[in-house]
Amino acid sequence: MRTFSPKLLTTATLLMIILWSCTQERLGNPFDIQLERRLVRLSPTGSSEYFMLPDEQDYDAIPQGKSNPLSYEKVELGKLLFFETGIAREAIDDSGSGTYSCATCHVPTAGFMPGRVQGIADGGAGFGLNGEGRDISDQYVEGTLDVQGARALSLLNVAYVTNTTWNGKFGANHANIGTEAVWGIDDESTEVNRLGLDGLETQNMEGLDLHRMIIDEYVLDTLGYRPYYNAAFAEIPVEERYGKITTSFAISAYIRTLLPNQAPFQKWLQGDKEAMTDAEKRGANIFYDKAGCYRCHKGPSMSSVEFHALGVNDLYQTGEAYQTDENDKRNLGRGGFTNLATDMYKFKVPTIYNMGDSPFYFHGSSKRSLSDLVEYFDLGVKENPNVPDSQISPFFHPLQLTQKEKDDLLAFLENGLRDPNLMRYVPERVLSGNCFPNNDAQSQTELGCN
Repeated sequence: MRTFSPKLLTTATLLMIILWSCTQERLGNPFDIQLERRLVRLSPTGSSEYFMLPDEQDYDAIPQGKSNPLSYEKVELGKLLFFETGIAREAIDDSGSGTYSCATCHVPTAGFMPGRVQGIADGGAGFGLNGEGRDISDQYVEGTLDVQGARALSLLNVAYVTNTTWNGKFGANHANIGTEAVWGIDDESTEVNRLGLDGLETQNMEGLDLHRMIIDEYVLDTLGYRPYYNAAFAEIPVEERYGKITTSFAISAYIRTLLPNQAPFQKWLQGDKEAMTDAEKRGANIFYDKAGCYRCHKGPSMSSVEFHALGVNDLYQTGEAYQTDENDKRNLGRGGFTNLATDMYKFKVPTIYNMGDSPFYFHGSSKRSLSDLVEYFDLGVKENPNVPDSQISPFFHPLQLTQKEKDDLLAFLENGLRDPNLMRYVPERVLSGNCFPNNDAQSQTELGCN
C-alpha cells in the first residue's frame, strides 16, 4: 500500500488553499457579485449607478423644484433659516416666541425626524439628548400646541419627492394632477397648490404660516438676514424679495441637498466594496430580492410617491400623542385628501435611510425598533382593525424569512443605509445667536447653550 508523508499532505493542502484564495480574489466576493447583478437587473438604465445619490454640492445633479433652481447662496440662506429660532415670532404665547425652529421637529441626529413619538414646535419645551425630551411647556395647554396628527417624515432625500406629506397633498403636479377639485375645499392649506409649484416648495410656504414663523424687518435688519436674501434672490424685484415665497424657496433649496450619500451602501455603489460588511451585503440582496422591499422603496432615494395601506396603527392609538383621536382625518391617508374610497388608509412610501436614528416607525409611530418593523413586514398581518382588508397593499403579505435572513436585512437597514455624518448639514451658528434647534430655557440647558 502506498503511503503519503505528512509533509507532502501539508504542502498539497497549502497549495489548494492558495489556489482557492487566488480564485476567490479573482472572482470577487460572491455577495458583491450577486448584489451587483440584482441592481443591474432592476435598474432602468442597466447600471447600478442608477441607485447612487449625487453629491450634496452637485446642484445640477439634484432634482430641482419648479421655478426654484438651486444655488449656493439660496442653499446657505435656507440652512440658516431652517435652524433659526429667531423667525418663530408669532407664537401663541409670548413664552414660546423665538424658542423653536424647523429643526425642532426634524432633528439632524434623529435622521431629520422628531426624536419623540410626535413633533412639538410652538408650545414645546426641552430637548433631551436627541429630541426625545421635548414635551408640553408649562405655559401651554394641549389645545394650543403646534402638533400634527401623524409623525413628521424624514427630510432626507426629499429632493426626489414630488408631492409631500404622508397623503401627498402638497404640490400641483405629478401625483396631484386631477385632484384640483378638492384643493382648498376640506383642507384650506391645499389652496396653495394653485401656485403651480412642486410639493416641497408648496408645503414650506404653508408651513411658515402653520408654525407661526415670519420674515419681518426685525429678522431682516436686526438679525441681519437682508443681505442673504439679496444674494440669493438678486433677480427677484425688491418688493417681492423678502416674502413667504422666497423664504420657502430658500428652505426648500437647502432641504433638497440633504442627501445621505455617505451611507455604506452609497459608498459601495461608488466603488468601495469594503464599505459594507458581508451581513449588510446579504441583507441588501434580501432587500432587492426575497423580501421585495425594492417594489416600494425605489431608486436612489429608496422612496416613492406611491401610496400603500399596510394596516398599521394611527398616532392616537399610541396614547402618547397630543391633539389627535380616532376622528383625525390624517388617519385616512391619501383618501383624507382626495376623498376617494380607493385611496383610504394609504400612505406615501418614505425614505428608509437613517431610519435607525429615531426609534419610531410608520405614520403612527406604532413600531419602536427596526427589528419590530422587520417582524411586522415578515408576518404580513395588519395591526389596525379600522383598516379594511380590501385596502391592504398586495405587497404586504407574509415573507417567510428565516431568522438569519431577518438579521441580515436588519443589518442592512440599520447600518448599510445609515449616513454617519449628517451634522455636515448643520450650521455652526445662526444670525440671531440663539440656541438651536430649540431656544427655550430647558433646551438651552440640555443643549449646553448656557
